[in-house]
Amino acid sequence: MANRLNCPYYPNQNLGWSPAFRPTSSQAASPQPTPYVEHQKATTVKNDVNLHKKTIRLEVDEQNPDTHLVTFTFDALVDGSITIFYFAKEGDSCNFSPQYPDSYMPVRVPFHKGLCQKFHQPPGTGIDLGFFVLEDLSKPMSDDVFPLVISAEAYPPSLPTNEQLGQPLPTANAQITAAVIGRRNDDTFQVKVIKQILWVNGVRYELQELFGIENSAEAEFDDSGPGKECVICMSEPKDTAVLPCRHMCMCSECAKVLSFQTNRCPICRQPVEKLIEINIKKDNQ
Repeated sequence: MANRLNCPYYPNQNLGWSPAFRPTSSQAASPQPTPYVEHQKATTVKNDVNLHKKTIRLEVDEQNPDTHLVTFTFDALVDGSITIFYFAKEGDSCNFSPQYPDSYMPVRVPFHKGLCQKFHQPPGTGIDLGFFVLEDLSKPMSDDVFPLVISAEAYPPSLPTNEQLGQPLPTANAQITAAVIGRRNDDTFQVKVIKQILWVNGVRYELQELFGIENSAEAEFDDSGPGKECVICMSEPKDTAVLPCRHMCMCSECAKVLSFQTNRCPICRQPVEKLIEINIKKDNQ
């Protein structure tokens, strides 16, 4: 009688997702589990000012057609100020200072609290982007020097409107948006955000979006609601995010199995560097 080969059995293996969990011969010989961080504690941080990064635009200054002005939409729970930098370097305490002060000095503009406000950089305070090589605008000069930096600070400014600054800004709670500048096919400039930073109570946080957390973080968490279940078992609520693609798509148990069977995200198939379990608090706990 022929020997029977014992194959591993996976729950729901007939539902179409078992190949993602089936190890290759090399994985079976030398498994390399994905790094996993269990029960990472999340801290609630109050963000007094929030810039809608997808709304950032560069518009021609009608009074000075050779220069461009920054516009965007933002929300503010308190009064504060916004400062526009070009080619700024990050220093201690999230202070930024210009690298080419002879070409452009940062301009600070105060604002009052309010939601969905439209920021328009004042006429006459723009920059001539033609002064710079496009290649220099389209990428960071280094990890801490960016072509465009927008600092939104959550405190009433002590300087008058449009006053130019020669020194780094004083420490304050702030949201900083670092971006690069490119050209569209119609030869107009466009802004691409590289990262956003929160500076709150002397602590620096770098913001990372998690795709799918909005369905899991609702106050009235209902496991039967659409889009809240783990994409693998389809029964448990999703609470684990994949890095670096940032898809929050699995429950912790399925993520543990996944970490030993494959190194691909079940959503986008990108390589997994780390799995992070995020405890979603509910009922005001």
